[in-house]
Amino acid sequence: MARFLLWRALQAVIAMLGVSIAVFLIVHLVPGDPIRLALGTRFDESLYQAMRARAGLDQPIVVQYFRWLGRALTGDLGVSFRSGEPVTLLLLARLGPTSLLAGAALTVALAIALPLGIISAVRSGSLIDRVATAVSQLWVSVPDFWSGIMYILLFALVLGWLPASGYVSPLDDPVRALRHLVLPALTVGLISGSVLTRFVRSAVLEALHQDYARTARAKGLSRWQTVRRHVLPNAWIPIVTAVGLQLGFLLGGVVIVEVIFEWPGLGRLAYDAVVRRDYSLLQGAVLAIALMFLVVNFLVDLLYSYLDPRVRHR
Repeated sequence: MARFLLWRALQAVIAMLGVSIAVFLIVHLVPGDPIRLALGTRFDESLYQAMRARAGLDQPIVVQYFRWLGRALTGDLGVSFRSGEPVTLLLLARLGPTSLLAGAALTVALAIALPLGIISAVRSGSLIDRVATAVSQLWVSVPDFWSGIMYILLFALVLGWLPASGYVSPLDDPVRALRHLVLPALTVGLISGSVLTRFVRSAVLEALHQDYARTARAKGLSRWQTVRRHVLPNAWIPIVTAVGLQLGFLLGGVVIVEVIFEWPGLGRLAYDAVVRRDYSLLQGAVLAIALMFLVVNFLVDLLYSYLDPRVRHR
């Protein structure tokens, strides 16, 4: 087990190193001078050169990368070119709202996908299966920006049940926080739930056609007893894979949804950094999103080894 964990951790470190190189190079190869853009009409040559030197942009790019990486390993991602605030603090401030939205959206997705996917697989070919498959395919094809705007029109502007946008911390006012959370969580959760429903259905359906499932039925177990005792334990690995990918996607910040609902998460922060050409902030945001995705994948690998011990020896 220790060897398995060490190998997975080493793979995650190598992947993170590759991500850091890609993020650094892509941001630096984008046309435009971030210092000149940050100064705007306040441009002054001496101030420009001083800011370049302070940001380390007057050094060769290899030196810049290793300096940036060294500082990043200590938690120092530099300062925002626009606001002058530490990037690490800006990221930490957005981590809570993004985690809250991702958790709520994943809860909605699982509440839909698990029962609907299992029922569709067990009742394969029935009316409920065909309706569930059609609805999930339809919902997957609906863009999140369109469904988000429709929810705002219906539930906020027409019915007046929920606020159209904004964020309230659950620590300040739990009820208002929940009201602000409902629409963005539904926007993301329904789409993720549709994707997961198809994964759950496929995984359960495949397990139902295995010999152990047929043997269980031949011994006299009912269909649902077979599913509970034999099918679901063997179908969890592909389901966990899909859930892990969806969680990584959600934690990465659903940019469009956060912009539509003015949700102050990591996706909105990355969007603002792109619009304002705030390269240091964009580097930090992308690196944080990649790190969260790798952490989720690492946790999924650990869950694999728990669900199926054979994974540790592959």
